[in-house]
Amino acid sequence: MARPSRISTRLSAANLVHLGAPRLAELLIEAGNANANFKRRLRLQLAAEAGPALLALEIDKRLTALAAARTRVSWRKRGELIDDLQAHRRMISDRLAPDAPAEALAALVRWFDLYPGLAARVKDAKGELAATFEGAAPDLFALAETAPSNAVRELADALRRRPVDYGRWIAAAGDAVRPGLARQLLDSLDAASINTPTGRHLVCNLADRAQDLDLWLSFFSPEQARTSDTAADIARRLLVAGRTSEARAALEAALSPAPTAQRGTLAPLADRAPRLTSAWEAASIDVLDAEGRREEAQALRWGLFERDLAAQPLRDYLARLPDFDDVEALDRAFAHAAVHPDFEAAMRLLMDWPAHREAAKLVLARPKDARRLRAKAADWASRLAQRHPEAADILTG
Repeated sequence: MARPSRISTRLSAANLVHLGAPRLAELLIEAGNANANFKRRLRLQLAAEAGPALLALEIDKRLTALAAARTRVSWRKRGELIDDLQAHRRMISDRLAPDAPAEALAALVRWFDLYPGLAARVKDAKGELAATFEGAAPDLFALAETAPSNAVRELADALRRRPVDYGRWIAAAGDAVRPGLARQLLDSLDAASINTPTGRHLVCNLADRAQDLDLWLSFFSPEQARTSDTAADIARRLLVAGRTSEARAALEAALSPAPTAQRGTLAPLADRAPRLTSAWEAASIDVLDAEGRREEAQALRWGLFERDLAAQPLRDYLARLPDFDDVEALDRAFAHAAVHPDFEAAMRLLMDWPAHREAAKLVLARPKDARRLRAKAADWASRLAQRHPEAADILTG
């Protein structure tokens, strides 16, 4: 009886090597004939081995075909299309860009040019197609950083053609849009590109990435600047730039409808209009710190914690206390949570802190409230079960 081979039938690169190149090539051809996407990937790999010129040509052929297509794409075929798009994007970024950055940037701009046509003919209720392009945005702008300036002009032209899409993609790209590139793109735009609602949104995002604070600020109307979240965003950026008095003014603009607001002061928590958001309140603390009003900032942190049982204001408050004072303050915080009317918020704070002993005590002290929990009860019970079984039983009872 022959000895069994040491080669396993488990699919892995190490095991497949034993089949040899000729047999593997036959299997790949067979698989490619049954799967159009796979066949295209094989052609891309062969083109990449031949050099950047042939790879660029192969990519261009596929992008041209996709741009010319008019057939509706059903939800069943959407995944295959997205896989094909991703495969070509990766070949542009991973194989073409290192050897030919200018050609790669041109190809990737063409890849993004596909979006309007695809969006019109692809059934995409879940937004997967849009997410594919937004997810690729960092690659586009990172590649533009390495490409020669004449190639970047193609990207600038694309921005002028479709300011709405590129406004969104610049936001999605985040830090991949470096200040120098953002400034170069800003300088390439003409007045006609800027003085439209869609163009203004694009330029606003570019100004943000270019760290041109004054230009960015110019895009907000007084009405917009008075909304709480916008005021908070403006104030934070002004603080980073060292413009503390302007940051305070930005926050106080959101208080203007409130009769209790006085210039130079921040209204007490109880007097604030309900439209003021947590972002505004957090920014107001930063402004107080920047002004050197640290006791007032600490009082506001504690007030936010007492009201909402929010963990971050409490952590920030404790971090600024001297040694040993933080221990006493934490005990006081847990005591406040134990009698807070929002039982679920108190449990969330204690479980996430984590302070499991205090959470178990809370359950034992308020069993009726504990039994009303639904969403997190099972998870919290499992985490308390080993050391605090009685509390776990109440949560699941």
